[in-house]
Amino acid sequence: MIRVNRQGEVWVFAEQQDGVLNEVALELCGKARQLADELGVKAGAVLAGHDVAPLARRLIAHGIDRVYVSEHPTLLHFQTASYAKVLVELIKKHEPQIVLYGATHVGRDLAPRVASSVRAGMTADCTDLQIQDVLDVRTKQVQPKLLLQIRPAFGGNIVATIVNFDMWPQMATVREGVMPLSDPSPSRTGEVIREPIEISAADTPLKVIERHVEPRTVNLKGARVIVAGGGGVGSRDNFKLIRELAGAIGGAVGASRAAVDGGFIGKEHQIGQTGTTVRPALYIACGISGAVQHRAGMEESAKIIAINTDRDAPIFSVAHYGIVGDVNQVLPLMVKALRERPAHEEKQGAGGKASGKEW
Repeated sequence: MIRVNRQGEVWVFAEQQDGVLNEVALELCGKARQLADELGVKAGAVLAGHDVAPLARRLIAHGIDRVYVSEHPTLLHFQTASYAKVLVELIKKHEPQIVLYGATHVGRDLAPRVASSVRAGMTADCTDLQIQDVLDVRTKQVQPKLLLQIRPAFGGNIVATIVNFDMWPQMATVREGVMPLSDPSPSRTGEVIREPIEISAADTPLKVIERHVEPRTVNLKGARVIVAGGGGVGSRDNFKLIRELAGAIGGAVGASRAAVDGGFIGKEHQIGQTGTTVRPALYIACGISGAVQHRAGMEESAKIIAINTDRDAPIFSVAHYGIVGDVNQVLPLMVKALRERPAHEEKQGAGGKASGKEW
């Protein structure tokens, strides 16, 4: 266990693959910058891999003060044991007070291993992080400026706030897309610190024989317009209406968990607490009731249109415009209208100004 060091830095694990930074790492750089400013400390990033030092410049541009670079040929491809050794040794040496990881496949694998090794607490799948003074019920004393690790719990029915009083560093994995990606500042200056870590054969118990990377076919996070279908669409055949509307409006296809569990579409399209978090200019929710788990992944969209037969459906509480009706009747009319609109209207964006709610 690392001692409580209130002057410790706020760190981000800078996840990268094949020399390309994962976008969630850049999202976390902005959050680390905010938390570090509130604590009055530096923001740091751990960058591990092989020939990855050039990536440090981008991390600094996104708000990092110090980039700890650990390069080794065996770090070319991610392995839990070798990457965990790098993190553990650097944490013991520099004693950060907060360490953040993206809640990716890599982050969810690496963070618990590191937390166990340094005997620290760790909160998974956070959707928000804040700094606040907290009363320690054990000592009846107020502990200043602790990290509030906020995440949905019990299937999304409650929002839990988790505090780590003394099992430091305070560690958390953070869901992709929940932290806004800040604009980089190329003029920012920072420090790049080389941290050679001795990695033995015991630290790489696996040998990579072949590596196959499946290309991503769905980019919901980057879509400006998303048409999402839920269980109310009714069937896999009916889901073609969602695709038709998305094609007519130039958007991506999303889905709620109910639609994915129903076999209407693949999990890579899922939006919500257990899927992707999105912030498009326009989000059209079709046959989605609006459970809290789904709303957590889309409620920050600039404009939301909801279509549902139940006018009391929770989705209408976050919608800017609502249509009470059967999606299987409404969507063909929308597709027909979009395809027949004049060419000059097609050039207008989906993020136009509007106010109020209309039903």
